[in-house]
Amino acid sequence: MTRPTAERTLIGLIGLGVISKFYVAAFDRLPGLDLAAVCDLRPDALKPFQGVAKCYTGHAELLADAAVDAVVVNVPNDAHATVCADALAAGVAVCVEKPLATRVEHGRALAGLARREDVTLFTSFHRRYNSAVLRLLDEVSAAKAPVRSLTVRYLERIEDHAGGDRWYLDAERCGGGCVADNGPNAFDLVRLFLGDVEPTKVDVVRDALGTDRQAVVDLRSTRGVTARVELDWSYDGEVKDVSVELADGTLLFADMLAGHPEFKGSLWHEYVGVLTDFDARLRAGHDASRDGLAALELVDAVYRAEGAAR
Repeated sequence: MTRPTAERTLIGLIGLGVISKFYVAAFDRLPGLDLAAVCDLRPDALKPFQGVAKCYTGHAELLADAAVDAVVVNVPNDAHATVCADALAAGVAVCVEKPLATRVEHGRALAGLARREDVTLFTSFHRRYNSAVLRLLDEVSAAKAPVRSLTVRYLERIEDHAGGDRWYLDAERCGGGCVADNGPNAFDLVRLFLGDVEPTKVDVVRDALGTDRQAVVDLRSTRGVTARVELDWSYDGEVKDVSVELADGTLLFADMLAGHPEFKGSLWHEYVGVLTDFDARLRAGHDASRDGLAALELVDAVYRAEGAAR
């Protein structure tokens, strides 16, 4: 794989949906990264980028013509596997929006392809760069007592967050409901604090269409620390937080939305963190696929445990 030049990393953005504006804004704050190309099936979505970046309506054309070091894959979930595979096969590094894929076997195939081609495959978990989460990590690291338990809450009304990307509401295209969509971010936060975990108890509530709208997932780390993830797609409002209980009874807390009154306001700084970390992994040439695959495997484990319970 060709590494970026010392001066800058040239990146293409594939998919201009509701999250794309946070990536675009992050480029303005990162002078070492250039938004060199954009791609979307809708010609109207490309108009703001005319004269600013190379514009394409097909990702294969971008990969063949744009001469980028990497791409950000921001397409609907059901297209992740195809677009990522094409980029990796072309020797182009990938930063893909969570989830890595909608099916665990596709995620494993992508991780294997990245290793064989020696190309960076990185999943964007923007919450791990949240300023409150980073402060909490420092507090936990500095604490004299170990972690006894951890809780991550991810509660929202999905219809409010989907915006114009209505594919979120199609379980087939999204990969499922709240477990497939919000689960990866929540599971990644658990792993950020505790390392590898596995589910011990799963409670999933589905609507009349069969889509999972609420879920409570209990987990245990390899060191025996317990965790709980609470997910809700039907919540009246928004709650995104992490609570930690230490063995001495100390309670620590991170509200990911605090200080960001604008709707989705925390994402502005979080996506700067995403691109900064991605560029560092790309330049180091490290295999970055594990976190994305681990989160997808937890999603799959939850759905399988639910099926066994039913």
